[in-house]
Amino acid sequence: MARKRTEIQAIRSDVAIYPIGVAAKLLNVHPRTLRIYEKEGLVFPTLVGNRRMFSADDIQWITCLRTFIHEEGISIPGLKKLLEFIPCWEVAGCPAVIHERCAARVDRAVPRTLHPVGDVAAKLEAKEKDRESREKPGQKKKRQSSV
Repeated sequence: MARKRTEIQAIRSDVAIYPIGVAAKLLNVHPRTLRIYEKEGLVFPTLVGNRRMFSADDIQWITCLRTFIHEEGISIPGLKKLLEFIPCWEVAGCPAVIHERCAARVDRAVPRTLHPVGDVAAKLEAKEKDRESREKPGQKKKRQSSV
């Protein structure tokens, strides 16, 4: 009797398969470090019940984060502020050849309406325009979490 062959397929890099302990060992950090990054809004692990699960993309992104923090000397608040204005590949200086193939790239930059510095009325008007542009129907909303 012939055995049925099952086809083995590679797991996609965005599928969360690593629990926090395994992810921490892969990254050579304490699990508390990963919780801090999550609390600061730098990573968004998938929650399965009350367990944090990380994907290969998350692991690659955290590796980039650690490079920014430890080798480039960028603080966590500074990194958060930078990522508001420009995508990660511009912070890291990745060439197009690399960042186009990078599955872990992060672009949280939000376009903002310009206004004169010190003009409170113009600032409020710009904020209102930004809010309206984000709420327009038919526009894709950014995925904040993979929950």
